[in-house]
Amino acid sequence: MAEIELSVLVRECLDRRIPDKMTLATEIAAWELRRNQSDRTVDWQFTTADARIKLKRLYPSIIS
Repeated sequence: MAEIELSVLVRECLDRRIPDKMTLATEIAAWELRRNQSDRTVDWQFTTADARIKLKRLYPSIIS
């Protein structure tokens, strides 16, 4: 999810030259406020079971 948010930040806010650190901080704060107020969610395309198959080494099985 972090990678998705960073990608959106780059496309919506950082797609131009920003002259100084203060302007950058102000722009990001404004973007963050708008993003949080929009209450967007992530629409996952596969389930945990699918992820366990595709990413087997990253999602070890838990035997109960």
